[in-house]
Amino acid sequence: MEFRRLGRSGLNVSEISYGNWLTHGSQVEEDQAQACIKAALDVGITTFDTADVYANTAAESVLGRGLKGLRRESLEIFTKVYWPTGPKGPNDQGLGRKHIIESANASLKRLGTDYVDLYQAHRFDRTVPLEETFLAFADLVRQGKVLYIGVSEWTAEQITRGAAIARELKVPFVSNQPQYNALWRVIEAQVVPASEREGLSQIVWSPIAQGVLTGKYKPGQPLPEGSRATDEKGGANMVARFLNDDVLERVQRLQPIADKAGLTMAQLSVAWVLQNPNVASAIIGASRPEQVHENVKAAGVKLDADLLAAIDEALDGVTETDPTLTRSP
Repeated sequence: MEFRRLGRSGLNVSEISYGNWLTHGSQVEEDQAQACIKAALDVGITTFDTADVYANTAAESVLGRGLKGLRRESLEIFTKVYWPTGPKGPNDQGLGRKHIIESANASLKRLGTDYVDLYQAHRFDRTVPLEETFLAFADLVRQGKVLYIGVSEWTAEQITRGAAIARELKVPFVSNQPQYNALWRVIEAQVVPASEREGLSQIVWSPIAQGVLTGKYKPGQPLPEGSRATDEKGGANMVARFLNDDVLERVQRLQPIADKAGLTMAQLSVAWVLQNPNVASAIIGASRPEQVHENVKAAGVKLDADLLAAIDEALDGVTETDPTLTRSP
């Protein structure tokens, strides 16, 4: 495993991190989830990403059990706040002070830790003053419950505004967590330049486009049984945008490129996002330990300019680059 600095901070993270968005506490049984966490640890992953909303808080609990007893200083544990959990009362969502403080305390209990390394605003909240949000984050930092602050799927303008307040409050605002892969490149034009200017790194999710970039979905063929695209609770709506024959035919053109590089298509896709110098870590998920062992082989891989150009040519016409598609309510 190789490590990268998160933004301009002193925090090192494994360049491949492990996330449990669509699996732990919902799709995958406890024993299998724990086997995947152990596999991540065995291959040198030290950075683990979750959120309170994943499996309606169950994912945090599963991760907490999986990391119990390990040397806390050897791990980087990330979680998030914004979406509603529990009974979904009037203050059970968003980035108001009450919800942030209560959610942070609840996440710490479920994770079984006194602090999280990175606490992330899971989306931007247009209904709450940004100053209120960052003051709540600042208080958590001062209390030692949170070491660094990040966001997820914020636009360039939102990142810039947040960074100005963070500087004023002396809050270590270090990261953004967007969707990013060879098909979905919407952060490149605006979010990445703004992040570089403000000292943030990207921690990217969906580096293999919900499995599409593995090549398992074939143009003109039925969806594989048991795949994510057939599971309404497992992200089928996220995969759907890529499931047209034009995209799938172009993705198949990546196979000879991966073969030439000595990589699987999944490894090629993870390695591709890591070529962006503003990316600190790519989040992988897994329902089986062998998926962790396979995908982690993308760590440290360097793709030369000719190979990157070949990927661009293969996917020409089906990549999405519109910065207005950055997810926000």
